[in-house]
Amino acid sequence: MTDRRQFLQTSGALATGLLTTSAFSQAAWPSKPINYLVAFPAGGTTDILARLVSQKLGAALGTSMVIENKGGAGGSVGSEIAARAPADGHHLLGGTISSHAINISLYPKLGYDPIKSFTPVYLYGTNPVVLVVAANSPYKTLRDLMLAAKANPGKLSGASAGNGTSQHLAQELLAFKGDVKFTHVPYKGSAPAIQDVMSGQVDFMFDTTVVAGAHIQSGKLRALAVTSSKRLTDAFTDVPTVAESGWPGTQGFEVVSWQALFAPAGTPKPIVDKLHAEILKIIQTSEMQERIKGLGMQPSALTPEQVLSFQKAEIEKWAQVIKAANIKLE
Repeated sequence: MTDRRQFLQTSGALATGLLTTSAFSQAAWPSKPINYLVAFPAGGTTDILARLVSQKLGAALGTSMVIENKGGAGGSVGSEIAARAPADGHHLLGGTISSHAINISLYPKLGYDPIKSFTPVYLYGTNPVVLVVAANSPYKTLRDLMLAAKANPGKLSGASAGNGTSQHLAQELLAFKGDVKFTHVPYKGSAPAIQDVMSGQVDFMFDTTVVAGAHIQSGKLRALAVTSSKRLTDAFTDVPTVAESGWPGTQGFEVVSWQALFAPAGTPKPIVDKLHAEILKIIQTSEMQERIKGLGMQPSALTPEQVLSFQKAEIEKWAQVIKAANIKLE
């Protein structure tokens, strides 16, 4: 009886100690500035989002946010650095479809695992892309383009912002699902690529609604299809989806670029949940909704668990496309 009583007292003391330690750890965080690493150069969408969110997030958490840009290899360089950072809630990473869904199948020696090395915190939003041709192109619809590609394998050329980009892989996915062959023409960025589409040097291109939108509205480009599962609103209401073309194999076709926030794997769940909750409050303000939509994105409110499921599905989809197209980058 005495031994049992002593055991219960000891167990209770241990439990109390654990609860106290847990409560103290959560209460003490954050205990220093939070480092927000952006895996892309300054000025891009990932960087803009980091700066928009960090100012308000730091104020909500009672600390300062330090933004650090480490671009290179489609986000791989910065992501590898972030994967090795302490999982203490003071290190975050701004990642994208490239760094956390595509690169694992593109690079044979990636220095991190997009699933095992990170914990999703928040999916800021998604950004569908639009298929465009020059205003004077003979292709009036996506079906016209596909018929020409089917009749002339490899003759039609598609521009992109570079090998392995979401624009490139959208093209490869369309070729894969539609059973046609295009010739890919990679550029160093969207700007020179879209210029050559407008001039007729290249037949078509997939690009974001932000980049292509102004040229569509000015009449220099014709939009054939959007890659979302449903038609977009505002300026793109009259543009059909790829699936609406009725071309065999394109049912369910969907390509969205996306932006997300990650923490190193092992970051305590209470901290991840707190970060998610605070960012959700920030994103749901009318000011941030407008800013995100201004970047051509559709805001998200997925939970960290839902973001993980979404990410896994994206990895699987792009692995299939990259394998079929035999794309490899060193």
